[in-house]
Amino acid sequence: MIGTEFIPGYGLGNQLFFYIVTRCMALDKGVEYGFINPGQVGNVAQSHQGMYFMDIDMGKEIPMSDKDKYTIFTEQDDRLYMGNSKHDMANGCYISGPDKKLFEIKDNTLIYGNLQDQSYFEKYRDQIRNWLKVKPEYESYEYTADDLCIINIRGGEYTNHPELYLDRKYFLNAIKNMKMINPSMRFMVVTEDEEAARKILPEYECHHFDMGKDYVTLKNARYLILSNSSFSIMPVMSSTELKYAIAPKYWARHNISDGFWSSEQNIYTFLHYQDKKGRIFEADECRKELEEYKLRSALYARRNKRPGSIRLFCQVIRRKCLYGVFYSKKILRSLEKRVGIIKRFQY
Repeated sequence: MIGTEFIPGYGLGNQLFFYIVTRCMALDKGVEYGFINPGQVGNVAQSHQGMYFMDIDMGKEIPMSDKDKYTIFTEQDDRLYMGNSKHDMANGCYISGPDKKLFEIKDNTLIYGNLQDQSYFEKYRDQIRNWLKVKPEYESYEYTADDLCIINIRGGEYTNHPELYLDRKYFLNAIKNMKMINPSMRFMVVTEDEEAARKILPEYECHHFDMGKDYVTLKNARYLILSNSSFSIMPVMSSTELKYAIAPKYWARHNISDGFWSSEQNIYTFLHYQDKKGRIFEADECRKELEEYKLRSALYARRNKRPGSIRLFCQVIRRKCLYGVFYSKKILRSLEKRVGIIKRFQY
């Protein structure tokens, strides 16, 4: 059996990656699959109803008491220690690519890690669509249209992290790029945090339905502007309607990267990546650039190494500057809305 453990604290996107990669690895080995704590799936910060909108086959439940009977495989974990935030200074910024050793695991193994690389699941994408099939009563094509682009904004805990939380400029650039495809394109925001989303794009219609309908709306959209959140990847990857999706280049460090990805695992062939200047890149271009970056970057050469005292002092200054700019932008946006420079959507 190949399995994993659903640990409380992970969001639905992470949980579904753990689920599909476990099944893919089991399928590769021709063995059964199962999970420790399968009831945790779908019980996340935004919803405590489980996977009410899908019929997911969880295989065999592995009792926690049997965990020591399995070999534990932990995916490679590479990090950069930088002065972007307290998190990146203390825990490092996750940058790992695929771990080829995952394909070498044996039967009776529990796998742990990020588990989001396309190579782990690509050959089973058709099966995955069936594994993640939405129940008929929750399926919806209400927002499936050739002239409608869904914007997925991730708020919540992201909103106080300048290295992570996407700026209004990212979304405005993406809207411009979508209008190049269709000048008549309409836009609607789907988010788990309406308050935060309305501060970023107050001029657009905004909804948080429930976890299931948010998921289905993304899955059945034909045009998408994504945030750097794993929640959006499964509906996009399993979509049969998608025509074009824009995602932030460098993923979780779009705002501050000098060429590294957080993480490399989030480069997908079914997405188009937009940089800070609004330019669009294909996945192959991103991978090529990243390999060149690895060869020349002094920062990348220091991966997995904690800074010395002088570098740490400089990182603290950098972190404070980033936070200062971040909150200054928030104040500016608020003023622009108050004086009417940024319009508000009328419901």
